[in-house]
Amino acid sequence: MKTLKIIGLSLIGMISLSTYAQELDANLQLRPRYEYRNGFKSLMVNGEDATSFVSQRSRLNLNFKQEKLKLKLTLQNIRTWGDVPTTATVDKNGIALFEAWAQYDFSSNWSARLGRQVISYDNQRIFGEIDWLQQGQSHDAALFSFHPKNHQLDLGFALNANAENLVAPKTPYTTNYKSLQYAWYHTQFSKINASVLLLNTAYEFEKSLGNFEVDYKQTFGSYLAFKDKKWDSNLGLYGQTGKSADKNVSAWYAGAFAGYAFSDGFKVGVGYEFLSGKDQNDSSLAIKSFSPIFGTNHAFNGFMDYFYVGNHQNSVGLQDAYLKLNYMSHKWQFSLMPHVFNAPNTVLDAANKKMDSYLGTEIDFTATYTIQKDIVATAGYSQMFASETLERLKNVTNAANTNNWAWVMVSINPKIFSLK
Repeated sequence: MKTLKIIGLSLIGMISLSTYAQELDANLQLRPRYEYRNGFKSLMVNGEDATSFVSQRSRLNLNFKQEKLKLKLTLQNIRTWGDVPTTATVDKNGIALFEAWAQYDFSSNWSARLGRQVISYDNQRIFGEIDWLQQGQSHDAALFSFHPKNHQLDLGFALNANAENLVAPKTPYTTNYKSLQYAWYHTQFSKINASVLLLNTAYEFEKSLGNFEVDYKQTFGSYLAFKDKKWDSNLGLYGQTGKSADKNVSAWYAGAFAGYAFSDGFKVGVGYEFLSGKDQNDSSLAIKSFSPIFGTNHAFNGFMDYFYVGNHQNSVGLQDAYLKLNYMSHKWQFSLMPHVFNAPNTVLDAANKKMDSYLGTEIDFTATYTIQKDIVATAGYSQMFASETLERLKNVTNAANTNNWAWVMVSINPKIFSLK
């Protein structure tokens, strides 16, 4: 601890010898998580065995502030216990840069931020950190923000390439989006928060041999949230248009939730989501399936990640009706969330006959215990009761009867030091 304080003091001394007010704080996060997977993300096939492992996130966060200047640096290592031999000289994944940005406050209302940063808005349905993933999600971007009282307008820009090229590459850039521009406006009046998002994303593709083009897809919509002592509700409406891989895009999304607190410890909520899709017998080339793009999709449509977490893209869409029960007592918190899934568009069987729209029911249970202020233990159990229609969508012809998932995670977040 003394060594870390000496390092921190040295950093401040090297940064400036002036009389500017300066702050430097550092904190760690160690987050090991055990998982038992028996039908996680896709249905198990009879004859296959479940698997289990422990993954871990290790992060170091450094925050610096000097007058109008703010900087953040977050380093992380993501590992699976055992993926590196006990006598290894080099770590398999090494140290990665999760955040590295600088922000300058021109005034109390205007600021600009440049660098690797988290972009997260509203309920994280379109833009989110995806904190459940051990690696998280961050962007290389420029952000300009105007934020007077009760209002905020953010303008974001990004331009991606695979290297410092001298000439145009001979292969398309497919690792990420090619460019991004967005505007997010938020206002608050009384107990209502309202937001509007306009997002343009560009993706490069090879239209013909050696001919690379960029298509632009637009996502736009609004998010409303109301919260008081008893009620907690929200409504989101989004549409998508433009082009993707030379195909026209026409898709939409609607989601609503209403929760009520019967007491300080017991809350009940009901929600519904609709994500548009495309009939399997639709011969048009248009993309009619909504994509949450950069959303924290693990937090929606069931924790077993059957939908929109690296899967179910350009498919038949989804209807998700769910119930949320929360109970808190002292250091404990319990949550129970049953989901009923249906396909809003036609699913065909092997004989091209229309199948039932019911996909299945998932039940998610989680329990959280706060050991102390900076140590939290969480555990969860989920089970999917799948229909034949879901088996068809997942291309599983011999599905096992039981598909479940269990996990235990400990998050340790101590502050190492804080200097002023």
